[in-house]
Amino acid sequence: MTFSRRRPLLVLPAVAVLAAAGCSSSDATATVAVPSPPAKEAAACAALDRLLPDTVAGQKRHDPTPNSPLTARWGDGDAEIVLRCGIPRGEEMSDPTTNGVQVEGVWWVVFPRPEGPRFVTALREPYVELLTGTRYAHDASVLQAFGAPVVKTTKSL
Repeated sequence: MTFSRRRPLLVLPAVAVLAAAGCSSSDATATVAVPSPPAKEAAACAALDRLLPDTVAGQKRHDPTPNSPLTARWGDGDAEIVLRCGIPRGEEMSDPTTNGVQVEGVWWVVFPRPEGPRFVTALREPYVELLTGTRYAHDASVLQAFGAPVVKTTKSL
């Protein structure tokens, strides 16, 4: 009889965790701030959008709202990858102590964040930003999928 009393206690927390996971997972309605670059940069971003892969690091693409060729999204939660094209060049890009990495012909400046690293293209216009989940905290391989499209559609400075 003790066993049957414990079973509901074990099942209820599991159901609660599953329900919370279902409610808390991101979906296509996630909103992302859309940059507002000059027309020439917006055209380059639209060209980039057409070349972006359907999957990145095993994560399927499902774009955020509002729908824009300046933003794209793959995955959810700790595996989320959000791209924004045409962002302004931030002051932090001038910090000589900032780390960078070159992947597939593109230099990326790396900004650590608790939510996962932020990568911004360096020496290219328009600037492209990738916000990644904690799964990619120590893994820049997620950048491989963006090398060829970024090289093809952005201008080297």
